[in-house]
Amino acid sequence: MIAWLVAFHLIAAFLWFSGLFYLPRLFKYHVVTLRQGDEQGARRFEVMERQLYRVVMNPAMYATLGLGVLLAIVQYHYVLSAPWFWVKLVLVILLIGCHHMCKAFMRKLRTTQGKPRLFYKIFSMIPPIIMGAIVVLTIVQPF
Repeated sequence: MIAWLVAFHLIAAFLWFSGLFYLPRLFKYHVVTLRQGDEQGARRFEVMERQLYRVVMNPAMYATLGLGVLLAIVQYHYVLSAPWFWVKLVLVILLIGCHHMCKAFMRKLRTTQGKPRLFYKIFSMIPPIIMGAIVVLTIVQPF
């Protein structure tokens, strides 16, 4: 049973991360269309961003978190006493923050020119770094 939970947890996490990796890139291109005055292009990016966030990212985040909680409950005797698990939990909370920041960026881009492209490029590097740390913590369990 645990293997099934882990498998579905990983699938959901992969989907969530795909959105967290791609959405900031859409923001970068959205800013370009706004600065060029391309209203039709900007509307197209708004639709793409909204669909990615609502249809892929939100359900994937909830599934990842729900399955992660289930895994922690099933293995509570082990994971709750493991220091790496608590570090992973902090990193997951940071990812949730990134997720909600994406929503705020989407709202901002509907009404303004947004932030500079470089900002979104740098922001897009945060989830992969966190993901790498989570994978190392979970697989290697260094402490």
